[in-house]
Amino acid sequence: AHPDEIKRLVAPTHPSAVVLIGERFGTVRLLYESNIVEITTFRTERYNAESRKPEVCFGTDLIEDLRRRDFTINAMARDPLNGNIIDPFAGRQDLEAHILRAVGNEPDKRFDEDPLRLLRAVRFAAQLDFTLETETRHSIERQANKLQKISRERIRDEMNKLLLSNHPARGLDLLVELGLMPSIIPEVLELRGVSQPPTPRAPASKDVYAHVLRVVERSSPRLPTRWSALLHDIAKPRTRNVENNEVHFFGHEDVGAYMARDILKRLHFDRDFIEEVSRIVRLHMRANGYLAEWTDGAVRRLMLDAGETLPDLLDLARADITSYRGDRVARAEARVSELAERCQRLKEEAERVPLKSPLDGNELMALFGRSPGPWLRPIKDHLLSLVIDGELAPDDKEGAAKIARDMLKDM
Repeated sequence: AHPDEIKRLVAPTHPSAVVLIGERFGTVRLLYESNIVEITTFRTERYNAESRKPEVCFGTDLIEDLRRRDFTINAMARDPLNGNIIDPFAGRQDLEAHILRAVGNEPDKRFDEDPLRLLRAVRFAAQLDFTLETETRHSIERQANKLQKISRERIRDEMNKLLLSNHPARGLDLLVELGLMPSIIPEVLELRGVSQPPTPRAPASKDVYAHVLRVVERSSPRLPTRWSALLHDIAKPRTRNVENNEVHFFGHEDVGAYMARDILKRLHFDRDFIEEVSRIVRLHMRANGYLAEWTDGAVRRLMLDAGETLPDLLDLARADITSYRGDRVARAEARVSELAERCQRLKEEAERVPLKSPLDGNELMALFGRSPGPWLRPIKDHLLSLVIDGELAPDDKEGAAKIARDMLKDM
């Protein structure tokens, strides 16, 4: 049934149940008694060479509708009247064998119909731990550049699903192997073959690319964490230098934050998400470099700079421990756990006594009988800095006034 017919059949008795979510693609969502049912009209679609929008044609034949599906495991149907499975392309057999195969043994045609399927194939392989059938794999390699036809939003959504899958590292590696990564994040290709110096976190046997894949695999399945894991060392190839036979990546976290912002903008992420990930990338070396000797002030500053990204930052720090030596892993994990515990303790203290300057702007102006001006901000910032470092109590107005007077004398 076409969308108009579905609406006509349902509307007389349940007019509020019909919600159109993609009428151009023949999809209608029905909301009825807390149940959600999506009905999609049989259809075919194809992309032409000039457009990123598919041409959609509705049909009436179930087998033809299944024939246009991407992979055999998605080309099965169930008859709601008798429960029989309709499986004209042996999808159940591939499902049981964990094989991802294009429908009809025509992979070139399937990917030409919708090039996003090139990326979906990799995502399913990572999500389900399936093997790509040989001809399907070869077809992806041949047509990889067609992914450029697809909108950035659709690519972004598939990448999100891939990164949240059970085997994201395998999916990312397939994107590189099959030639799809240049159309998504070409900067990732620069990571291959870039050697790292031996550290407790990253032994020298792994290049930056292998290290990043391992960090992604170890990170928690949350989008900010997984994207940060993928991009945290993205600038290492561009900041690598060798001095006295020692390899360094000075400032890669700052350059990486800018690169992460640019990459996520290209994929049309929203501003808040872009800022969240770029902040984690920028701060990851500070979290990784934590030592027990840090003052509470240093920990507080990290917490303030991280803001709401702190849990993801700490998760990335744990995932960034990629050594295969158990003793190194244990020491590094103990440091991260200690940092997390100190953050929690200081957070609880700040909830009891908020970190703020003992004197606000109005109080400072009244104290000195002065109007607002450039003199005010440095004093307020310095007083807050002393509170953060534990050198001034948040309620010590007398001490704050003395410090402010001394500062004003030097201005």
